[in-house]
Amino acid sequence: MCEPSGRIAVLVSGAGSNLVALADAIERGEVGAQIAVVVSDVADAPALAWASERGIATSVVPFDRADRPAWEARLADAVESHGVEVVVLAGFMRILSGRFLQRWMDRVVNVHPSLLPAFRGADAVGDAIAAGALVTGVTVHLVDELVDHGPILAQEAVDVVPGDTRATLLERLHAVEHRLLPWAVDQLVRGNVRVVDGRATIGPTEQRSSR
Repeated sequence: MCEPSGRIAVLVSGAGSNLVALADAIERGEVGAQIAVVVSDVADAPALAWASERGIATSVVPFDRADRPAWEARLADAVESHGVEVVVLAGFMRILSGRFLQRWMDRVVNVHPSLLPAFRGADAVGDAIAAGALVTGVTVHLVDELVDHGPILAQEAVDVVPGDTRATLLERLHAVEHRLLPWAVDQLVRGNVRVVDGRATIGPTEQRSSR
């Protein structure tokens, strides 16, 4: 069991199923962290209502396409004001630049529904099906300035079965995401992750893959 210690921010744009899974894992004592704030670029994101109902602080920083640097600065300030050590992107649909990332160097983590570097982008699930892939999966990685790129913390393969739709495949991918992301967050807040030459090592065994 893990005592909550590390303060984390969770950034969301939608329903936040990974937020819920992370909160549940914390409640079960599997992750040594506490969610200090949930931040969204979408004012009516369902994840915000879910967090508010559970007494978790929330913040909205509406995306400003006309002045992206100013928006990103406001976003970073909103996160930083809660004294967080790790930032978790859980279905956050905006790209973050180095201006944001440098405040939490190697401590911004994302979960993506593919085996990176395959199928980067916003519709990785649909792209895998369209390509006729037999296998896809889930990647949890530290975020850098490239899209769906950065040191990998965990990966797990998921078969694409005949007749799969985006919805059926996504359901199975979510089940994996909901296991891998909490594990990776726990490793980060415990200080078990080290990055050398663009590669992440975890713990004394220097294991880079999932459990």
